[in-house]
Amino acid sequence: MDSERIQQLLLNAFPHAEVTVVSDDNVHFSAKVVDAGFDGLSRVARHRRVHDAIGPALGREIHALTLHLRAPGEVGAGGSA
Repeated sequence: MDSERIQQLLLNAFPHAEVTVVSDDNVHFSAKVVDAGFDGLSRVARHRRVHDAIGPALGREIHALTLHLRAPGEVGAGGSA
């Protein structure tokens, strides 16, 4: 699994989102997703939606995934989380 594949999985699940995925080693990843569908959802609910989008690779091919999940207009949505 690489950053581009994770980014594509997230874009498939969140087609109108701004998605950025980075990794220095293709094992530890950091993803930033800004999507209107996160509006009103708890942090846990947002994480569940992302985990569902990535699927079983979490914990197998992906050792660590740091998530920065925001709805547009939330503090940190356009910059660092």
